[in-house]
Amino acid sequence: MSDAPPVSLVCCDLANIVIDGSLVERAFAEAIATQGIVAGTQAYVRAMVRFDRARGRPPVGVLAELFAGDEPRAQAASLAFDLSFCAAADRFGVTVPQDVAVAFAKIAGWGAKVCLLSVLSADACGEILARLRRQGLADLVLDAGDAPRGFPFPDLVLTAMLRTGATDVREVAMVSATNAGALAGHRAGVRIVAGIGKGARRIAALQQAGATHVVGDVAGLPDLMLGAA
Repeated sequence: MSDAPPVSLVCCDLANIVIDGSLVERAFAEAIATQGIVAGTQAYVRAMVRFDRARGRPPVGVLAELFAGDEPRAQAASLAFDLSFCAAADRFGVTVPQDVAVAFAKIAGWGAKVCLLSVLSADACGEILARLRRQGLADLVLDAGDAPRGFPFPDLVLTAMLRTGATDVREVAMVSATNAGALAGHRAGVRIVAGIGKGARRIAALQQAGATHVVGDVAGLPDLMLGAA
């Protein structure tokens, strides 16, 4: 049994846990298409490789790098991304997986607060976050506009601490299925950085990014949190 205090705040990166990564990829592809980068071209392949390597980071930042030196195109692509993601989310729906709902209900049941984090803008995911909060999944939801920088910087995690009144990073856990989210938790100094992933390569990548623990799915989180207390 650890001498550390029990976890009082669990921050969860929505990417690839609640928000399907394929919706983000689709929106990114549609966004760059508005700027002439279309499937079947080398420029498209390079852009999608860049996107894949940057999973978990704010799309606006990836687009700014892609169109470095051309601010109007970067801004236009970012706007197109928000519109495309919103449309895709409405078309295909974003629902909370049952295992996620059960896991966070258990965590809330023993008194911890839950904060959902997204590196997408409010224009892209604001309605999704509001709906998740109305469903009782979280005490707090934060999007890209709530902190100066997105993942892999620690700003969203630290903002969650400030908003919820958490006073000790040893009482905070960060949950993420992306390297950028895990690195954000590590940089924030929280005691538990729980990576979600399977397979030796994925587990190794999450650990390299700063994950202190890796579980195969969200269902394992409650036992992990209690066991680390």
